[in-house]
Amino acid sequence: MAFSVEANRTAGSPSAGRLNPKAGPAFLALLILSAIPVFWNGFASLMAAWSLPEYSHGPLIPILSAYLFLRQMKTMPPDTPSAAERRPGVVIVIFAYLVAAFGEVANIYDIVTYALILWVFGVTVIGFGWRRGWPYWHAILHLGFMLPLPQFIYWQVTTQLQFISSEIGVAVIRLMNIPVFLDGNIIDLGVYKLQVAEACSGLRYLFPIMSFTYVFSVLYRGPWWLKAMLLLSAMPLTVLMNSFRIGVIGVLVDNYGIGMAEGFLHYFQGWVIFGAAILILLGMVLVMQRLIGDRRPVADALDIDFSGLRGQMARSLQAAPSRALVGSALITVLLAAFMLGAPERELQRVERAPFILFPDRIDGWRGKVRPPLDPQISAVLAADDYHAALYQSPSEAAPVDFYTAFYFKQTEGSGIHSPEVCIPGGGWEISEIEQAMIQLSPKSEVAPFEVNRAIIQLGLQRQLVYYWFEQRGRRMTNDYLVKATVLWDSLMIGRQDGALVRLITPILPGESDAFAEARLQRFMESLTPLLPRYIPGR
Repeated sequence: MAFSVEANRTAGSPSAGRLNPKAGPAFLALLILSAIPVFWNGFASLMAAWSLPEYSHGPLIPILSAYLFLRQMKTMPPDTPSAAERRPGVVIVIFAYLVAAFGEVANIYDIVTYALILWVFGVTVIGFGWRRGWPYWHAILHLGFMLPLPQFIYWQVTTQLQFISSEIGVAVIRLMNIPVFLDGNIIDLGVYKLQVAEACSGLRYLFPIMSFTYVFSVLYRGPWWLKAMLLLSAMPLTVLMNSFRIGVIGVLVDNYGIGMAEGFLHYFQGWVIFGAAILILLGMVLVMQRLIGDRRPVADALDIDFSGLRGQMARSLQAAPSRALVGSALITVLLAAFMLGAPERELQRVERAPFILFPDRIDGWRGKVRPPLDPQISAVLAADDYHAALYQSPSEAAPVDFYTAFYFKQTEGSGIHSPEVCIPGGGWEISEIEQAMIQLSPKSEVAPFEVNRAIIQLGLQRQLVYYWFEQRGRRMTNDYLVKATVLWDSLMIGRQDGALVRLITPILPGESDAFAEARLQRFMESLTPLLPRYIPGR
């Protein structure tokens, strides 16, 4: 990551005032060093994200951004911006601190990492002024590729891409006259069953490929529409190449055994696909160049120049003293001192009974606890506690599948996974989904509340699903509103706990949806009074 301020020209410049011209680098160093405690939890969150395969490319991003930054500096001759031009930088830096403080108080440290990029932009404007600092936006924006996506967005995006990739991959396998069956999140090759999450591990290259295409489009000297095509091609290219990878795995497994889908070769195939995707991008540029009559080699069309970078790096440290720089440094020192001296804010630990104590008999319903979740699935769900059981009543024609997962924290990479995302993974198709107000019988003391109501189908089988989110005394149906209330309650009452409650019952042949609906609601009458002991309210 590169921070830059303009070189000092004269001690008597309007920006410098009476400040010692040699003090600029010292105040720049003070600003950077004192910002470390302010963003420390953001750095820790970033390191944790970079340990995941999806974001393991993260350490390369600041290096590439620094190159784009220093490359841009070569086009900017030294100049001394006015105090008015530097002032917006101070405002941006202060705003970045407010965003970071918000993330700290809410215990959502990903927000602190987002604030860090704002801070870099603010420091750039302090150094260059608004007019000359704005052209560095592409280098600073590129830093966004090192940040993890919010989990609820990440799962929505990657789950859809996984299914598209699997469908295309299975089609490739079938083109080779190899029998294969796709059942939700399982690719069944007969002798080997490949999980979608495993089959689509090549999608972890989506983010580095997007970063590569971004840098490529910045460096490419060509029409803007070709740059846009490069940026937009990253996602479909990654999906198609991973689909091809799935097809290759299927062919190799069919001919040489399941060892072709495991171990070193499995990961090697992924890296081959990544390299092939980069070559295809270069090929796309070459083809498009020829179509518009540009005969230059791709290497010449890319403005890659490493000359003079050392001089620009030295120049970036020659900070001109200014009131904006000094003021920002002092503000940062005070903020860092406050944060280092302030006691750490702990989330409130709520008292609750563990689900292991959840009764196996609820009125006339008798439950049979399901086997523990597969370790891979359990790791993805990342619940602090969960309960899964099948409840049957002698007076009912079909059972009710009850699942609930409790989370002490719903930030920093953990949180509730909506059934709307997970249900299709089992091969089920959501044919209907809506919000429905549930009014239990008059003898129930539970007030009417809204649930997500879905009908799912697999072949001729149909099931009715109710699910909702228990959030510190609230019953909610909207994923995004859940995240907003988690943030609010984290700030106001120091809590982020919550749970998912999901009920499923089959719609039997010849049975109307209303009969299945009545069965679920009869079970809910017995279930809902028990939940507060295991899922605390306010």
